[in-house]
Amino acid sequence: MTHLTIRTPDDWHLHLRDGAMLRAVLPWTAAHFARAIIMPNLVPPVVTGADAAAYRDRILAALPEGADFTPLMTLYLTEDTDADDVAAAHASNLIRAVKLYPAGATTNSASGVADFTRVQGVLERMADIGLPLCVHGEVTEPAVDIFDREAVFIDRVLDPLRRRVPGLKVVMEHITTSQGVDYVTAHGSDLAATITTHHLVINRNHILAGGIRPHYYCLPVAKREQHRLALRAAATSGDARFFLGTDSAPHTDPAKLQPCGCAGCFTAPNTMPILAHVFEQEGALHTLEAFASLNGPAFYGLEPNSGTLTLAKGAPDLPAHIDTKDGPVTLFDPGFTPEWHVTARSSC
Repeated sequence: MTHLTIRTPDDWHLHLRDGAMLRAVLPWTAAHFARAIIMPNLVPPVVTGADAAAYRDRILAALPEGADFTPLMTLYLTEDTDADDVAAAHASNLIRAVKLYPAGATTNSASGVADFTRVQGVLERMADIGLPLCVHGEVTEPAVDIFDREAVFIDRVLDPLRRRVPGLKVVMEHITTSQGVDYVTAHGSDLAATITTHHLVINRNHILAGGIRPHYYCLPVAKREQHRLALRAAATSGDARFFLGTDSAPHTDPAKLQPCGCAGCFTAPNTMPILAHVFEQEGALHTLEAFASLNGPAFYGLEPNSGTLTLAKGAPDLPAHIDTKDGPVTLFDPGFTPEWHVTARSSC
């Protein structure tokens, strides 16, 4: 196969930041993706419907002229979140999900949830109206090893939460473990998971062996090789409960390359070439459309995009980094040259 045409994909987990960074990175997503779930962990976070509307307007204003891209907004769940405000934002089609960050789990998560009993009412209201909860699935207790935090979260937090709020639709975002894969496959259609580009490519050795590679550092951190292989099997399986969420998370190089560097991999420009490469390696190019273009809309109750994206054999021509007014942002390097590149995107 030398060409592959699929429905235009969506990104179900994306960080666009704000200001100069937003204006620099948004065109790369809009070039390949028709829609994206936009993460709300700005400073200050997007916690109300009014916040989400203002952020959406800034995103739309930053789009290149003629770009066909729709931001799907989310709210940042706090212990003070107003259930009525959430329901109103959902009813107006302003938001598509609410994001749960355990306090202190990742970038700009200080406003997240520490006492889950204080958000019970909001979660029950979300279950009633069919609004999904997107979960950053890690515990933050210092006694729990960073490589175990996802598995412990499933047992201690997620499973009890889903039992307390039956009917709540949950997306386990950026899963990194075989335990995450197994938990999703053991349950029904009200539970799904996104898988990132970089977690299909790197394991923890890529970060640490032979020297520290800060541009591979992300949260949740990459795990052992057995977990990477479990993620690849899930992503390429065609199972409708798994779909693409890049977690593309740009930081400037000065922010990454310091004693306490930021977590995140910037993958928006090269996700589709990398995915085509990975899926071909797994003998599963026939399931790429489901993972990137069909499963996510089905879970969120949306129609697939009417346009198409075409990839062809041949290495992509992409920069090693992009320039922003805040400084350069390094593009994720998969450690190999993808054998596919995007040649065209049609809107209908």
